[in-house]
Amino acid sequence: MRLVSLCDINTGEKVRVVKILSDISIKRRFMDLGLIEDTIVECKGHSPMNDPSAYLIRGAVIAIRKADAKGVKCQYIG
Repeated sequence: MRLVSLCDINTGEKVRVVKILSDISIKRRFMDLGLIEDTIVECKGHSPMNDPSAYLIRGAVIAIRKADAKGVKCQYIG
């Protein structure tokens, strides 16, 4: 199983969250947004400087900074 960071996926790609390695404050924010293990996430696009990027998480599009997305380890699906 090859894991990638959430910040490494391209527009239109879908991944399943496997593990969140961020510090507790960021992890808590992710949990509040519904970004937990086994969540399906789709990258909707990147800003012009690639930071932040927009992700579809449980029906809502959320912008996440690259530094925060690095701690979210995912696996490609489909």
